[in-house]
Amino acid sequence: MGSASSGKGGKPAERALRADAERNRRQIVEAARAVFAERGLDVPLEEIAERAGVGIGTLYRRFPGRGDLVSAVFAVKLRDYVTAAEKALQAPDPWAGFCEYVEQICAMQVADRGFADVIMMMLPTSETSEDLFGLGYQAGVEIIRRAQEAGALRQDFVPEDIPLLLMANAGVIQVSRDAAPHAWRRLVAFMLEASRAQNTGPLPAAPTPAQTERAMISYAESKGISLS
Repeated sequence: MGSASSGKGGKPAERALRADAERNRRQIVEAARAVFAERGLDVPLEEIAERAGVGIGTLYRRFPGRGDLVSAVFAVKLRDYVTAAEKALQAPDPWAGFCEYVEQICAMQVADRGFADVIMMMLPTSETSEDLFGLGYQAGVEIIRRAQEAGALRQDFVPEDIPLLLMANAGVIQVSRDAAPHAWRRLVAFMLEASRAQNTGPLPAAPTPAQTERAMISYAESKGISLS
């Protein structure tokens, strides 16, 4: 009987511990979301822990690696990315859908520095992130195919050109964010105009899928996200 009483007495304590752990996790994710949006992904984790009001040890218990925290923070934003791609895929005009897709992703880069980093890297630390990246990528491939079949997008445009555009846009955003916050729109407009089918001048070879993946992985590692 004493053992049963002790077990019952332990349940509220266990529930309190679980509630504390969940509260800590929520505070860490909310703090990281704000800091990443303001400054990008390479913010010291100690700053995130301080803003969340927890110790760095608590942060590492909940998120053993930076990639785990990034995946948790950007799960919703990646779903928004997939939704934008799927919406563009349903556009009656394939060229308008292609433009909408590119413009929407670039606008998401502007709104959130952390997302601007995430969209240019691979995050194999989370199955959810992998699934969302895959869904977004496949939708993007189909958007490109539709625009090409409609005779609107140049035939030598390949999926690897999207990361190139995003890398260029990220650079413009970083340099001009304060002085000329809308400069990125001009870059994107130039890129879209250059992608029209009537522009048939030869282009240098596109990076291979393997080269693009290596570049994205290297970028992730430069932000302190281990992929091993």
